[in-house]
Amino acid sequence: MQAINPELLAAAAGWRRAFHAAPELGFAEHQTAERVAQLLQGFGLEVHRGLGGTGVVGTLRTGDGPVIGLRADMDALPIQELGEQAHRSGHAGCMHACGHDGHTAMLLATAQHLSELRHFRGTVHFIFQPAEESLGGAQKMIEDGLFERFPMDAVYGLHNWPGLPAGQVVVNPGAMMASLDTFEITLTGQGCHAAMPERGADPIVAAAQLVLGLQTVVSRRLSPLDSAVVSITQLNAGEAINVIPETAVLRGTVRCLQTPVREKVQRLIGEFVEQLPQAFGVRGQLAYQVGYPVTENHPQAAEAVFKAAVAAVGEGQVHWGRPPSMASEDFAFMLGACRGAYFWLGVDGVEPSRALHNPYYDFNDGVIEAGVRVWAQLVEQSLPLA
Repeated sequence: MQAINPELLAAAAGWRRAFHAAPELGFAEHQTAERVAQLLQGFGLEVHRGLGGTGVVGTLRTGDGPVIGLRADMDALPIQELGEQAHRSGHAGCMHACGHDGHTAMLLATAQHLSELRHFRGTVHFIFQPAEESLGGAQKMIEDGLFERFPMDAVYGLHNWPGLPAGQVVVNPGAMMASLDTFEITLTGQGCHAAMPERGADPIVAAAQLVLGLQTVVSRRLSPLDSAVVSITQLNAGEAINVIPETAVLRGTVRCLQTPVREKVQRLIGEFVEQLPQAFGVRGQLAYQVGYPVTENHPQAAEAVFKAAVAAVGEGQVHWGRPPSMASEDFAFMLGACRGAYFWLGVDGVEPSRALHNPYYDFNDGVIEAGVRVWAQLVEQSLPLA
C-alpha cells in the first residue's frame, strides 16, 4: 500500500485536538459535523448532511465496482474533563472521554489519503455518525435511509482500545461487544413512621433483597458458559430520616453476548420483580427498555479486516478470536442491517492509556497512522485496483 504522507498525519492530529477541545454531545454535534463536511468537500468528495440529525456521509466514487462503508462516531460524553493538556475540553461538563475525536480524525485522514490516490474502482462511503453513547445514533441514520440512499456491500467500524498495545488490532468472527438493555423497577409499599415499621410495608427492605436476588440470575439461573451482567446502578427512596417511604425505585443495566441469553435474562428479571417483593407486602413494577443488540461480526467481513490489518501493521500485531467486551456499541445496528465487521485498535503507549470514560482520558495521536493504514488497506483489498 502507499505510504501515508507525514503532513497528512500531522494535520489529522491537529483535527483531533481541535475536536477534543470543542466536544459536543449526541445529536448536538453541529460544529463537529460542519467541520467534517467542510474537510470532506475540500478533499473533493460528495457530501451529504443531516442523516440521523447531525450525521454526515462523504462519498468517494472512482468508477463502477464494489461499495463499502467506513464509520466513525463523533459524539462526546457528559463528563467534566480533569486533564491539563493544552487541547483539553473548553466546554464545561463535556469531553471526548471515549476517543471519538480520534475515530473522526482517522477517518477524515483516510478519506483525504484515498481521494488523492483514487487508484481503485468502486465507491467508499465515509460515515460520520452522531450519538453513539447510549442514544442510538446508528439506528437513527438507518431510519433516515442510510443503507437505502447509500447501498453497501459491507460496512466497517473501529474503536480505540486501552489495554491493548498501540497499533495492535483485535477482530473476532462473532461477538465483539455485548448487548445493552436498561430497566427501571418501582417498588410500592406502605409508608409509615420509621419507629413503627409493622404498620407499613417497607419498599427499601424489598429493594435490598431484590438487588441481591437479581445477582442470582447470572450466578444460579444461567449456565456458567453463558455471558451476562446484571448491574443495579441507582436506588432512590425516601426523603426524611424517620419515615419509611411509600416507594423505592431501582435502575440498572443488562449486558449479554448471546441473544437467547438476553431474552432469558429479561424474562427472569420480570419474574423476580413480580414475585420477590410480595413476601414483604410490596408490589413490584418493571419497565424494561431493549437497547443495543450484540455487536456481532459477519465472519467473512471479519476475515477481511484480519487480512487488511496483517498487511497494514504486521501479522504479530493482529489478534483473532479474543474474548469480547461486555461494554456495548450501537454499530451493532449497522451490522444488523448490512454485512460487516467491527474491530479494536490498541492505544497503549509507553504509559498505559487511561480507561475509556475516564475524566483524564486523551486519545493517543500516535495510532492515527495505524488506523489510516488499516482503513486504506481494507479499501484497497475490497475494491479492484484501477
